[in-house]
Amino acid sequence: MYSVIIDIMNFIDRDSEIKQLQEALNRSDRQFIVIWGRRRIGKSTLIRKVLDFRRGDIYFLADTTSEASQRQLFANIASTTVSGFDGATYSSWETLFVSLSRQIGRRITVCLDEFPYLVKSCPALPSILQKLIDEKSLTFDLIICGSSQQLMRGYVLDSREPLYGRAHENFMLQPIPAGYIQDALNCNAVAAVEEYSLWGGIPRYWELRNEYPDMWTAIDRLMLHPQGILVEEPQRLLRDDMRDTVQTSTLLTIIGNGANRLSEIAARAGKDANHITEPLNKLKDLGYVQREIPFGEDEKKSKKGLYKIKDPFLSFHFRFITPYRSYIEMRRSEVVSTFIKEHFNEHISSVWESLCREYISGTIIDGVPYKMAHRWQGTILMDKEKKETKAVELDVVAESFDGKHILIGECKWTGKEDASRLLHRLEEIAPRLPFVKTHTLHLCLFLKEKPFNEAPGTTIYYPEEVLRK
Repeated sequence: MYSVIIDIMNFIDRDSEIKQLQEALNRSDRQFIVIWGRRRIGKSTLIRKVLDFRRGDIYFLADTTSEASQRQLFANIASTTVSGFDGATYSSWETLFVSLSRQIGRRITVCLDEFPYLVKSCPALPSILQKLIDEKSLTFDLIICGSSQQLMRGYVLDSREPLYGRAHENFMLQPIPAGYIQDALNCNAVAAVEEYSLWGGIPRYWELRNEYPDMWTAIDRLMLHPQGILVEEPQRLLRDDMRDTVQTSTLLTIIGNGANRLSEIAARAGKDANHITEPLNKLKDLGYVQREIPFGEDEKKSKKGLYKIKDPFLSFHFRFITPYRSYIEMRRSEVVSTFIKEHFNEHISSVWESLCREYISGTIIDGVPYKMAHRWQGTILMDKEKKETKAVELDVVAESFDGKHILIGECKWTGKEDASRLLHRLEEIAPRLPFVKTHTLHLCLFLKEKPFNEAPGTTIYYPEEVLRK
């Protein structure tokens, strides 16, 4: 049976993914597994944690060299499992895989990492694998992996592709939940929210951040220096999946700097709205952008959707780094650093709101399970006789699954808030909201730290609770 010791101390989260891989590789039949996810999200690390190199598992990281060169490089690595395997010349991938299957003599796992590079040098490779899988010619388990989410998803989910329907397991590796950044950076919950608003859930960014004594030094060295390793990171990510990275980068910069409605984004880009719908949808599929729909609106029919950059790292980058690259190249980064510090709390507040909505969504609170939480904005009638109205924005609104309860919350990322004042505002607004009918109302606050004026019985959630794992 397949077994491996996991170094828990150096490997944060991914328990479910490890379990999924191990269960698959413990099955009696040979497995074909497909894994994809954005660059630096930890795909290769995950796979290497599960592979057992002591028994001969093979891990091959593809590059952009020719097909013949790739086959020879693979044969060189495989020779550590099958002695002399690199002594022959293989005319095709089919010949190589069939020969390996005949010579290994035991069940092992072979991983082809950055699989799209192999396909680029040999477009017939998916068809070759289809044939070998269908004929059960492979005596080893096969994992293919890649950073191009669009290509990897297409290989196995597009019915026109040769490998469609062949995978025993296929999954997209998601960012690590915010709560785990406390373990990675050994910080308290407040600092974890601040760090997460910058690095998001990408483990490689956490590793890079951990090389510096504090967050601001990391920002300065990684993104505000012309040779900083993360200065060009968004472009690298976009090149993996987007044909027109210039247009996509432009759209992300526009959204990152406050244009959220489709018409406004199109106007600033100088494009017709119909021409930017496709790239925006691709960015949504990749998990980089989301279209926020107000509470109570139909997602497909609503015209009130707002486009936001979903990924915290990209949101930070396209708000504070990309628009000011000229200053960074001129080594005038101090002016950019000053701007970041002046507006950083605004950025954190936006991420904090998203974390709070995520915390409520699908959570059972006081015995009541809630659906997905949304924001809401609109106009309410304050005084019927005077026809007095008021524009209202709510950070968190969620309805219970049974439709009997409504939870409404206010989020703040400032110190020493007046909780009584915030709660009074919600109590004044809530009964007048158009979607509150016979619902039982539950009002709450999401605060950075303990308030100075707290009314008895006020429900307050702090970072320690919101970041629960």
